[in-house]
Amino acid sequence: MEDKRRRARVQGAWAGSVKSQVVAQPATSAKSLLHQRPGHSWTNKEHHLSDKQFVFKEPQQVVRRAPEPRVIDKEGVYEISLSPTGISRVCLYPGFVDLKEADRVLEQLFRDIPWKQRTGIRGDVTYQQPRLTAWYGELPYTYSRITMEPNPHWHPVLRTLKNQIEQNTGHTFNSLLCNLYRNEKDSVDWHSDDEPSLGRHPIIASLSFGATRTFEMRKKPPPHRVPREYHSRDPRINLTFRTVCPDPHGAQR
Repeated sequence: MEDKRRRARVQGAWAGSVKSQVVAQPATSAKSLLHQRPGHSWTNKEHHLSDKQFVFKEPQQVVRRAPEPRVIDKEGVYEISLSPTGISRVCLYPGFVDLKEADRVLEQLFRDIPWKQRTGIRGDVTYQQPRLTAWYGELPYTYSRITMEPNPHWHPVLRTLKNQIEQNTGHTFNSLLCNLYRNEKDSVDWHSDDEPSLGRHPIIASLSFGATRTFEMRKKPPPHRVPREYHSRDPRINLTFRTVCPDPHGAQR
């Protein structure tokens, strides 16, 4: 009886050691198991580690280097893109509206404009736009599969701002897309204002009131955006005056 107990303890200890080896050793491939002779214990097979070692090497050449970002914060005219189709320019006019007047305009537009959160479509997925918008103009405007219905009833403040912009830029506009960024979580993703209804060489006057936000622009692809931010931001209203053509095909001439 004592010999049987001793043998049981020895067998149990050996079985335990085999179990620990299963965890520690590399897994045996199914192909090697198929060629084993019946009754031949795999524990007696020698396991050789590969002599190959992984060595990381730095790439010899950078395939594509992103351009250094430029910060535009001073008044002036800047060429930001040269392409076969033309030159893209940004004309910056800081303090276009007097500071006290700008605060009054912000409060009035925040209160009076019929802001609405619209449903966007990306692929087959619908989503709520992370900002509020409103449209002014006698013609509809469609972008990103969203159609803004005509609204010829311009707010008096918006009409005054449009006239002031036209006098200073020498360009005329017949439409306006208003954007309200309620806080730092609101944003607009990368996009191009290249809808056929805007013509072949669109000109957009963008006027902003309220909190400072980052406005990013890049060569296509991708275009420009107002990214979501991670620091607290007060409301910001952005007015983008545009010229919408009644005949998109005629606008291409």
